[in-house]
Amino acid sequence: MDRVGKRIWQNECGGTVAGLTSWNGGEDFASLGIGHFIWYPQGRSGPFAESFPPLLTFLAAHGTATPAWARGACPWPTKAAFEADRNGARQQELRALLSRTVRQQTEFIMARMEAALPKMLAEVPAKERGRVKWVFESLKTTPEGTFCLIDYVNFKGEGTSAKERYNRQGWGLLQVLQAIGESPNSYTAWNVQFAVAAKGVLSRRVANAPGERQEQRWLSGWHNRCDGYKRSL
Repeated sequence: MDRVGKRIWQNECGGTVAGLTSWNGGEDFASLGIGHFIWYPQGRSGPFAESFPPLLTFLAAHGTATPAWARGACPWPTKAAFEADRNGARQQELRALLSRTVRQQTEFIMARMEAALPKMLAEVPAKERGRVKWVFESLKTTPEGTFCLIDYVNFKGEGTSAKERYNRQGWGLLQVLQAIGESPNSYTAWNVQFAVAAKGVLSRRVANAPGERQEQRWLSGWHNRCDGYKRSL
């Protein structure tokens, strides 16, 4: 559990405490915790599922005290406001909370991964369900394959939300599992197959993305992250 949490923290935040509270350029939300959980400002929403409020609910349910002010919408309306308050009391409090709950955040991500399978199976035609479930369960037979599932579902979601589509094509875990299922190779380790399929799905996302989002700037980093799935855990 600790190794998985540290790998996710490294992937998303460079393994730094400072990286536990961030707001990426070109995005309309704060990214918090080892998994860069999304938190939208007051009155704003977007195509990506908000994951920070559910994390706080999970922490509270497991006995961790959370700040009362954080149990609502993100208090920073813009990236500029967020950066101006980087050394303020609220972000310091969040970084302290998030740095001492790495294992709980990892458990939250793992629970999300386990909950993803029935959601994904409900989204695919009946004739594809057996293949998707087989690929999912096959990945879970090794630590490396399990990490692929855990990290990617946190990274790009389950792939079941109709909002998370460009040109009607998604980029979540479901789409990667479907891509593997198109031509599984019994001579190649499952985590390596996952890495190759994930890179293809993310390349397709960038090709389909609206031009104003300029997603090409992120593709190299995304591909590097996927290449990391090929390594031993």
